[in-house]
Amino acid sequence: MIVCAEQARVEAELVGGLLGCPSCRAVLGPWGHGRERVLRCSAGDRLLRPRRARCRGCAGTHVLLPNLALVRRQDDVAVIGAAIEAKVAGSGFRSIASRLGVHAGTVRGWLRRFAERAELIRAHFTRWAVALDPELGAVMPAGGTVADALEAIAVAARAWVLRFGPGDPWRIASVLSGGVLLATRTAPLPLVS
Repeated sequence: MIVCAEQARVEAELVGGLLGCPSCRAVLGPWGHGRERVLRCSAGDRLLRPRRARCRGCAGTHVLLPNLALVRRQDDVAVIGAAIEAKVAGSGFRSIASRLGVHAGTVRGWLRRFAERAELIRAHFTRWAVALDPELGAVMPAGGTVADALEAIAVAARAWVLRFGPGDPWRIASVLSGGVLLATRTAPLPLVS
């Protein structure tokens, strides 16, 4: 489950019963912590120990991942997003990797996964854009499936900002995708509510 990156705020919401279970919508309560891990960010490595929560209704447990991360990815969503943007702008994976300071194979994996899921991502974020801004006009094609998916993310992020206020577009993408933007092909994107 993707939550705000501010640990104190997440803790207050969890203890106060303000977080709902993504499975059954019952109240989540504190349930320890996930394993400690390193999140590689553009400003340097960040130690991350995500909070765990347990549903009081269905008894399911959830890891509360901050919105600056994606599920099963060691790099900050903004770094991954910068790689996707550079690819759409015409850069190759090796030059992107060099610029971002990330292993070339890692960048190639991100770009392949994004390309594999591009149509699913485009459709998902277009639905979010319309849900956030019902008066939104047509989302215009950007010149290919990967570019179209990136355009849909940008339009949805803009609709989010217009409705809720300023925010980083890639963190918004993490929230709206439920953290599974680059997940395996079998992982569905969450339903638009």
